[in-house]
Amino acid sequence: MAPPTLQYGVHVSRTPLALAALSTAAVPGLDAQSVRVGDLAGDYDVAVVTGQDGQEWVVRAPRTTVAGAALEAEIELLDALRLYIDTGVLPFVVPQVAGHALLPEGGRAVVHRRIIGTTLDVEALEPGPGLAADLGRAIAAIHELPTSVVETCGLPSYTASEYRERRLTEVDEAARTGRVPPTLLRRWETALEDVSLWKFRPVVAHGDLAPDQLLVDRQRVVAVSGWSEARVADPADDLAWLIAAAPIEAVDSIMEAYQLRRTELSDPRLAERAMLVGELALARWLLHGVRHRLPEVIEDATSMLEDLDEATQDQG
Repeated sequence: MAPPTLQYGVHVSRTPLALAALSTAAVPGLDAQSVRVGDLAGDYDVAVVTGQDGQEWVVRAPRTTVAGAALEAEIELLDALRLYIDTGVLPFVVPQVAGHALLPEGGRAVVHRRIIGTTLDVEALEPGPGLAADLGRAIAAIHELPTSVVETCGLPSYTASEYRERRLTEVDEAARTGRVPPTLLRRWETALEDVSLWKFRPVVAHGDLAPDQLLVDRQRVVAVSGWSEARVADPADDLAWLIAAAPIEAVDSIMEAYQLRRTELSDPRLAERAMLVGELALARWLLHGVRHRLPEVIEDATSMLEDLDEATQDQG
């Protein structure tokens, strides 16, 4: 079935009750008994619906045309990933769409079973062969997927040079705000001009990994969600947040397991680039605040940039 035409152009939001009604239309036999607001709303309205049998379902409806298009690509990708899960290439599960309901303004809401697991606690990661190592292997498994899995879904695909140019553009735009400390800006520019740092083989990247998208159980990663930002891009994108947030000892275990799981990995400056990518996330946070005229976000980003500048100067 071809995806429906997306016609809406304005923000549309729905109440949890409206989402519950959509879920019953999407999944035959689902008798919604209760509903609560879901997490990770972003550009989507999300609710968790409990059926008569106690099974929980997640229903997502896009609020904008852009979100609707991203959801359509994500649906196609999730379906393509099923083969790699069934054959054991991916050592975790992903949400599988159980049904959808057409929306009056265009697009559709989708419903999948809620995956049970505990949200990853990054700060509690410990070194050794446990969860930290399994996390490294899970990310490596994503990066080992054939790039065609993403490309055939119409999701973005970049060469290494194109991705470096994207980072350069972000830094230039952030510099124009006047809120990036000059020493930090020079540090970034030097790294971006170092062509050898950006010699990597683009891979399938999740693109938006975060603790609340990784469910764990018994020292294993059991589920990965939130695939709407998937792309063929820099593997450092999926490692940057871990290098920034996890205990240093656990980072070593993550990276060692990651490198052992990758085949023919030739990227000696991967960890260095991932640290830089983590820093550049603050520039994107600043730009988000500027573009959407969010003073609190701008001030938060400015404060974090100043702290980072001080920290990097101390390290130097």
